[in-house]
Amino acid sequence: MELNGTAAIVSGGASGLGEATARVLAAAGVTVVIADLNEENGKRVAGEIGGLFARTDVSDEGSVQAAVDAAAAAAVPLRTAVSCAGIGWAARTVSRDGTPHDLAPYSKVIAINLIGTFNLMRIAAAAIAKTKPADADGQRGVIINTASIAGIEGQTGQIAYSASKGGIIGMTLPAARDLSAIGVRVNTICPGIIDTPIYGNSENVEELKARLVAPVVFPKRMGRSAEFGQLVRSLIENDYMNAEVIRFDGGIRFQPK
Repeated sequence: MELNGTAAIVSGGASGLGEATARVLAAAGVTVVIADLNEENGKRVAGEIGGLFARTDVSDEGSVQAAVDAAAAAAVPLRTAVSCAGIGWAARTVSRDGTPHDLAPYSKVIAINLIGTFNLMRIAAAAIAKTKPADADGQRGVIINTASIAGIEGQTGQIAYSASKGGIIGMTLPAARDLSAIGVRVNTICPGIIDTPIYGNSENVEELKARLVAPVVFPKRMGRSAEFGQLVRSLIENDYMNAEVIRFDGGIRFQPK
């Protein structure tokens, strides 16, 4: 699908994978709406790429609807929605002292990661369905969801995160089949160890990163956000990519811990 002269909405676009994606799409001629809770960073990124910012809580239906409405109101047709908003949480199902996993953080992770992704996918797809076909195939747009390899082979303490990301993976095929009727493709990316601001700037951060990189097959480093954005663009532009779950992980396979 041709990106130039279209609009896109990117949740979590104020930082990390979402910011990198927004920048790649903007460079391709896309008007990007940054949908994020971080107003300061979101407005900064939007200003730098010539896009728009919409303060968005992806777990809230009304908030997502408002952000999609802003994207659909652009002077060019809304063709793309990319879900990058997400949080993590580390806790065992039953802790070493016998305490069960708190339900509140588990529910929050599910609400933001899984329900938030579903909210953007369904609401954006409904808006995209109102546009005219973009090509002779009847294609109208593309949805890209972000899961994780933790949704395939989650580690100890990742029960909440893995459940949320596994749910996103599970939505891919039925969503693609559902949305084919309106000419919308759906693909999901499963990143591995990606170098984003989530790791902070502590004095031990490089040591932590070295441990994380150790199981990566090749190249022997963390993935880069810009590489993720490049993959998003490739999946959008390749019209025969549909209903796929793509590992983006340098060949790593998670061990139990």
